[in-house]
Amino acid sequence: MKRAVLYLRISTTDQTTANQERELREIAERAGWEVVKVYKDHGISGAKGREKRPAFDALCRDASTWQFDVVMAWSVDRLGRSLQDLIAFLSELHASKVDLFLKSQGIDTTTPGGKAMFQMMGVFAEFERSIIQERVRAGLRRAKQEGKRLGRPRIAAELEARIRAALKAPGRTEGVRKIAKRFGVDPSTVQRISRPFDGASEAT
Repeated sequence: MKRAVLYLRISTTDQTTANQERELREIAERAGWEVVKVYKDHGISGAKGREKRPAFDALCRDASTWQFDVVMAWSVDRLGRSLQDLIAFLSELHASKVDLFLKSQGIDTTTPGGKAMFQMMGVFAEFERSIIQERVRAGLRRAKQEGKRLGRPRIAAELEARIRAALKAPGRTEGVRKIAKRFGVDPSTVQRISRPFDGASEAT
């Protein structure tokens, strides 16, 4: 018997997931699946990221540890509003060998047709990653050709001199992070300036 979980999400607090849950449970019963857990996000928009949807985040973490075999949801828009996020979620399920059932779209990856859909989504995800990587590489090449400096912009010479003086101060006890905070710069900037003085204290 497959272990199934339900994911239910409503955008406003005055809505209810009762009808969706009841019908999904009936479908699971007809399929011979045991519903072992229900994940609910109440009053949370699907446009919000995973970190702002605690039940969805827990679902993803539990999927990676094989705590169930199939995720059931009413519709694809319950999972999210971003195609990129949806592809990432489907890729996670596929990697964990967890199936997906979506009532409204008639998607059931426990079937041969549904498995083929999963494979196609994996191809699209890989294609998307390749496109992004190529765009980044092309942008870096173009910037170099135009003589643009890559990486963090350099700070003013006067500020760099003050940081250098702080690093060279006799008996210095301030570490890189404290000096960075004092001068309002990133610690990596102080680290770059401090390289000639690597023997100095790095106390934090």
